[in-house]
Amino acid sequence: MSTPAPALSVDALFDEHAELEQRLADPEVQADPAAARKLGRRYAELGPVVAVARELSGARADRDAALELASEDHAFAAEADTLTGRITELETQLAELLVPRDPHDGDDVVLEVKSGEGGEESALFAADLVRMYTRYAESRGWRTEILGFTESDLGGYKDVTVSVRSKDPSVGVWASLKFEGGVHRVQRVPVTESQGRVHTSAAGVLVFPEVDDAPDIEIEEKDLRVDVYRSSGHGGQSVNTTDSAVRLTHLPTGIVVTCQNERSQLQNKARAMEVLRSRLQAKAEAEASAQASADRRSQVRTVDRSERIRTYNFPENRISDHRVGFKAHNLSTVLDGHLDDVLGALSAAERAEAVATSTGGQATAE
Repeated sequence: MSTPAPALSVDALFDEHAELEQRLADPEVQADPAAARKLGRRYAELGPVVAVARELSGARADRDAALELASEDHAFAAEADTLTGRITELETQLAELLVPRDPHDGDDVVLEVKSGEGGEESALFAADLVRMYTRYAESRGWRTEILGFTESDLGGYKDVTVSVRSKDPSVGVWASLKFEGGVHRVQRVPVTESQGRVHTSAAGVLVFPEVDDAPDIEIEEKDLRVDVYRSSGHGGQSVNTTDSAVRLTHLPTGIVVTCQNERSQLQNKARAMEVLRSRLQAKAEAEASAQASADRRSQVRTVDRSERIRTYNFPENRISDHRVGFKAHNLSTVLDGHLDDVLGALSAAERAEAVATSTGGQATAE
């Protein structure tokens, strides 16, 4: 969604870590939950870098001392060899940690799932995907909240918007779920198929970081169309006796955001504005990044089966991610929320690419 910042020196990161520790101890900072959360995320992000750099510095000092004593006691020579091997490992770890990361990795996300080709079967698959992400979020201790949805006749989702938030500032949701944006293809026998034939349909997933603030994004009232309607739950039952649900349409971009989960119209509008601001921020960052790098990978915005990122094949119990060549025959387990293997493969590929393309020599602790 955005271009990673240039790498900093280890000394600069040490200074920033110490400064953040002081600021987080300030009662005025703690009185502002949004500011404290933002600083806490950055502090937690720097923690592993500081820990590895300190261990590396200590290992180097111990090795130097062992080498000095090796002439008097051969046991110290063996210890120096062991420490040299550990130093090599720590240098590799530190180099990987210093590779510029996605600045949104610590952010929460808003996830949208839309049915596409395949009609009712696509809507049912969209509901399966929402269940998969919800189960995965539960396994990570994250909170999920459905902000708005449109159901199909058979109980699937024509479209649904879900907020996914982490309770722990050191664990970002975006770092894991950013890989899910694109077209997900399913191959199975639909419940509407009487002859048992396998059909192919698709659902689209859009994921964007829910930014705490977007100072460059200004939304004018004249650019908004605000529609209100009565909130409804699954199956069409009314969950509110007033017209409290809100649909915002940003006229210049055509972005539509709905929210019906809050108790009042004002609360739903405020929540919808937060999501709209994040959508506009993500759009602006994607456009800026596309201008800087024409071949940068981006999320698929259409729901065309030919633009798939992943296939879920029920007859073979197989899941395939076409971006990294991942394949496994545990589809039922994955759909139950066990996404660690496939997300791990995508994360490893991202790290490998970042290390390979990183420029401007990475610093190490001396």
